[in-house]
Amino acid sequence: MPDEDGPRLRAILGDARDLPGVAPASIALVVTSPPYPMIPQWDELFQRWGAPDFDAMHARLAEVWRACERALVPGGILAINIGDALRTTSGEFRLWPNHVRVTHACEAIGLRPLPYLLWKKPMNRPNAFLGSGFLPPNAYVTLDCEFVLLFRKGPPRRFAPHDARRYASRFTRAERDRWFSQIWEVRAARQGPEGRRTAAFPPEIPERLIRMFSVEGETVLDPFAGTGTTLWAAQRLGRSAIGIEIDPELAARLERRIREGPAVTTAGRGDGRSPR
Repeated sequence: MPDEDGPRLRAILGDARDLPGVAPASIALVVTSPPYPMIPQWDELFQRWGAPDFDAMHARLAEVWRACERALVPGGILAINIGDALRTTSGEFRLWPNHVRVTHACEAIGLRPLPYLLWKKPMNRPNAFLGSGFLPPNAYVTLDCEFVLLFRKGPPRRFAPHDARRYASRFTRAERDRWFSQIWEVRAARQGPEGRRTAAFPPEIPERLIRMFSVEGETVLDPFAGTGTTLWAAQRLGRSAIGIEIDPELAARLERRIREGPAVTTAGRGDGRSPR
């Protein structure tokens, strides 16, 4: 276990819509990646959540964003990694703009949209375009970016002059210039032992966000904790963290890793996107 005075980690078995064990206005930063609507691998999970179609899927996710808004301190940040989807339905191939729906849902509950980030993932097949090869006009643009959407709860946070934790958490000029540019090129993480239902979320993504939008000693929340990448990143950076996970096996695995101590880390996300 971590030192009593150091960062604390908690893994809680529960539903992301309820955030069990998370007090109102107790979280400085939420960093998460939900299940992506209209991606076939998540269909069964959304159906278990009573969400068979695009609108219903985002209605369920909106319940999570409302819970996160309640958990955030005034001025706290909600960071959501979400990708759009390409899928054929009723014989028509089209884009399903998940980032638009998430943005609208967060605006509707009063969160203030901030400039978002584009996570451009290097592709193994950069020229794998969809459509008619070299002949116009029916090819499709390659979908090789995901979004990191950023929202703030009200006005910016205020700190006392020369706040020690804030100054201890400062980043360098080079880090600022790289992190606060809109396009991030970060290679996706290898899939973990959880295998067929994992989703790449490399540690560098939460590490940057935690450094950018929280200070040492604060608490970070991931309502879709999975294998705990956000939790381990927070701990390494001197923050406490809470992870909510609905899958009993993954929640138990997280608890074991927390008991084993801070040396245990993971290279990617697991099935933290599981709704009930």
